[in-house]
Amino acid sequence: MRPNLSAAAMPGGQYYCRPHPFPRLPGRLDINAYNGDEPKETLPFPIIDDKNRDLAILLGMLDPAEKDEKGMPVTARVVFIFGPDKKLKLSILYPATTGRNFDEILRVVISLQLTAEKRVATPVDWKDGDSVMVLPTIPEEEAKKLFPKGVFTKELPSGKKYLRYTPQP
Repeated sequence: MRPNLSAAAMPGGQYYCRPHPFPRLPGRLDINAYNGDEPKETLPFPIIDDKNRDLAILLGMLDPAEKDEKGMPVTARVVFIFGPDKKLKLSILYPATTGRNFDEILRVVISLQLTAEKRVATPVDWKDGDSVMVLPTIPEEEAKKLFPKGVFTKELPSGKKYLRYTPQP
C-alpha cells in the first residue's frame, strides 16, 4: 500500500518507467485496487512509456541480475526525488526483486523539505518530530536566535561543540 504522499506536498507527482507499458485498462484497475483505491481507468501518477528502454538505459535503471523471458535485464525499482530547483536531491535504486520502502521515501521527502526551509540537518534514523541538528556553520549566538526552543550540544571526547541539536522547528 502506498502512503499519502500528498501529505508531504510533493509537487510533480510520481513517475514510473517500464520497458513495456502497463496493459491499458486491466493493469490500471489492478494498480488502483492494490493501492486500496477504487478501481478506475486513471492513475494518481503519470506513466512514462519507455518501450525502447532508452530512458532506463540512460538513467542506469536496469537490474542485470533479473532478466525477462527474452533474457533482457528488467528495470529496477528506482526512486528519483527532484527539488523545486529541478535538481536531483535523492536517488534510490532497489533491485527488481525488492519493493520500495514508502515509509523511508516519505521520511526523506519530509527531511528534504525541512532542511531546505530551516538551517538544520536530520541525523541518522531521524523521524518527523525528532530533534534535528543545527548546521555547524551557524555561529552559537545566531543559533540561539534561530532556535528559541534551545540548542543542546552533545559532549564529545574532543571537546569540540559541533554536534548541536534543537527540537524540530
